[in-house]
Parts: sequence; C-alpha cells; structure tokens
Amino acid sequence: MDWISLLPPAVAIAVVLWRKEVIVALVLAIFTAELLQVSLDVAAPMSATLATIERTVAVFESPGNARLLVFSLMIGALLAYIRASGGVAAVVLSLVNRGVAKNGRQAALLTSGVGTVVFVESNLSVLTAGILSRGLFDRFGMSRAKLAYIIDSTSAPVCILILLNGWGAFVLALLDNYELGASSASILWGTVHLNFYALVTLLVVFLTAASGRYFGPLATSNTVVEHTGDDADEIKATKARYMVLPLAVMIFGMLGFMYWTGNGDLAAGSGSKSVLYATVLATLVAYLQMLLGGHYPHVELVKIGFGGMSDLLPLVAILLLALALGSSLGDLGTGDYIAGLVSGNLPVFLIPAMLFLAGGLISFSTGTSWGTFAILVPLGMPLVPALDLPPSLLLAAILGGGVFGDHCSPISDTTAVSSIASGCDLLEHVRTQLPYALFAGSISLLMYLVAGLVLL
Repeated sequence: MDWISLLPPAVAIAVVLWRKEVIVALVLAIFTAELLQVSLDVAAPMSATLATIERTVAVFESPGNARLLVFSLMIGALLAYIRASGGVAAVVLSLVNRGVAKNGRQAALLTSGVGTVVFVESNLSVLTAGILSRGLFDRFGMSRAKLAYIIDSTSAPVCILILLNGWGAFVLALLDNYELGASSASILWGTVHLNFYALVTLLVVFLTAASGRYFGPLATSNTVVEHTGDDADEIKATKARYMVLPLAVMIFGMLGFMYWTGNGDLAAGSGSKSVLYATVLATLVAYLQMLLGGHYPHVELVKIGFGGMSDLLPLVAILLLALALGSSLGDLGTGDYIAGLVSGNLPVFLIPAMLFLAGGLISFSTGTSWGTFAILVPLGMPLVPALDLPPSLLLAAILGGGVFGDHCSPISDTTAVSSIASGCDLLEHVRTQLPYALFAGSISLLMYLVAGLVLL
C-alpha cells in the first residue's frame, strides 16, 4: 500500500477540523481504511460498512483494549463517588487553608508535581493529577483545558524518561531482538538526557505553571466550567479522607498490582491490568466509605456510580473508535509507509532528526505512541551496527517522536484519557495543547539536527 494509506487519517483530521465531530470523523476514517482493503466493486460500500462494524467489535478481542475501556468507565464511577461524598470539596478547602494552593499558579505547580511523581503508568499519572486538581482549578477560575494540558504534558514525558514502568519494559522487549554492542538496559537508560522532546515539554509545563502565563488558544480558553449539577463547589465539604483514601488505594494498589503481575519485577508488570485493578479497588473503597458513613443508601450509590459512567460514555466511544482505527491503519500499513518515506538515502547526520519526525507523523496519524515504537525500532536499530551510530541517540529520537505525535493527535487514546481525567472537551484539549506540542517538537527537531552534526 502506498500514499493512499494516508487517506484514512487525512479523512479523520479533515472531518474533525470541518465539522468538529470526533466520533463521525473516526467512523468515516475506519470506513475509508476498510474500503481500501476490500475489492472495489458494487458491493464494496456494504462490505466496508460490515468490516467497519467487525473492526470495532474486534477491539474487545484484545484484553488490553478491553481493560482500557472498562478502566475509562470505572473512572466515571470513581469521580462521581468522591465528588458526591464531599471529599473533593474538603481537599480543596484544606489545601487552600493550609496555604499549599493559595492561587492558580500554585494549583498548577501542584498538579504538574503530582503528574511527575506518579510515573509508574501514564493513565494513573493523568488520573491522579486530574482528580486532585479539578476542584482547585475550578476554585481559582482556571479552565479545564489548562488542567488537561498540564496532566497530559507531564504524564507521557515523565513515563518515557523514568523508565521503571510498562513503557520501559515494552521498549526493552523490542531492543532485545538486536545486537547493538551494549545491553538493552544501558541503551535505554542512555536515552534519558537525549530525549529532547520529553525534557523540553516538562520544562515548558513547569515554567508555564510557575509563571501563570499561557499563550495561544489556551490563554483564552473558557474559564467557566459547564454547569452539570455535580460541580464540587455545589457539594458541602465533608472529610478529606473521602477523596484521599480512594486516591491512595489507587496509587499504592497500582504499585502492588504491577509488582504482582510482574512476578516480583515492578517494571515487568502489566500496566493495563494494574491500572484497572487499582481503579476498581479504589472505586470499591469510595463506595464503602459512603455506604458505611451513612451518607447514601446502596440504591442511591448505584445510581451515582452509573451516572458517573454515563457522563463518560461519549469519550469512551471515542476511545473505542480510536483503537479500532489504529488496528485498521496497522493492517493498511500507514505507519510502515510513513517510516519508509524517511528511511531512504539520507545523510547520516539527518537520521536522528528524521526518526523523530517519522515518529511524530506516525503517532499523529495512528494515535498510538507504543505502535510507533513497534514500527520504528525495527527500522532504526539495524542502522546502529550498519553505520556505527550511537544507539541511545536513535532510540531517544524514536521515543520522543512517538510522544510528540501523540500529544498532537485528536485520535490518540492518551488524549482521550486526559480529557476524561480533566473533564475537558476532547477537541478543546487538542486545540489548546497543539501550539505547545508544536513548539516543543520544533525545538526538539532542531536539537536532533545539532546532535546529529556534533555526535555523528
């Protein structure tokens, strides 16, 4: 498949920009991808329609995908419980009274700090920081788009830098297939100071939070939270433990389940299993606290939980379709085609920059950073012994490019989860984060050009 494999992501992005309808855009993109894979005859539209349905259903065949979707629903129930309990309002009041978060800048710094500290799993980082800071951002009149930007731009970068997590285990598994003159672990750790996109992005996030100055659409994003009837300010503050205990259970539960699923090796644990188990356990704790505290009867708690899930159904549908589109594009060969465009006869010093650019294009088009790693590591790593290139530099360019494109993409599952955690509209999050991602990406591309000239 040649350039035509770029048509489905182009359709998705065009429809998103034109109609501002993500679900319609994703459905049409999947249909286009399936249409390109069936025989072009009179029955092609019907065949592609049926294939689109089957592709979406097939998402559930992957246990990891199914866990991610259930996890996204459970977030809704967890958020609903800690809101209705008065725990969010109590934590916000406590932080303000203690002087930890006296203003918007301190609230933003606290959020970015929490997102950085929780580096075990990107979804856990996003969820923890999002739950903690929603009420603070509302209290100080800061938009949910700013919250979404901060948690999205700290989670993936810190996970790809501090590699004691599933990200590191996945990349190590890819590297183990090649003879690179050094151990896979040493090569991976060597990427930390060369992963320019992750470093620049984290620097920009902390400078933005500390200064309180925003630019582009984020500076003028709506500061009024849509009135849904469940805002933390409308619920009387009770006890901080109604929020703190479920959150602690989720964080430490995640660590425990990572250790357990990894058979004693934290980095080898299953991220999808651990984050789901930890979220379910935290939701159960939140439910029991409210039930035993006499705040709500069981029937009312069930209603609250399902109400929280229903609030997130549109975003869960987007996540489902994004996963289906990624699968379809994988069969179509979109990522392989983009990789091939930049793997031709290039001057050696351009290779790191081109791998970074390819990573950005692939992850932007397919909505997956891990899928990008799986495509580009087999492309880039064989160049190391063939051309005597530094493996850590090439790997860092691939990893950084994958995260860069993921931050720009409206069809990324990470983008959807960040929107869920912050309570921000998906397209608003993409629109306001894009200038920051492009800025950090441009700086990183220049740095890889310089690194190529200096190191190669």
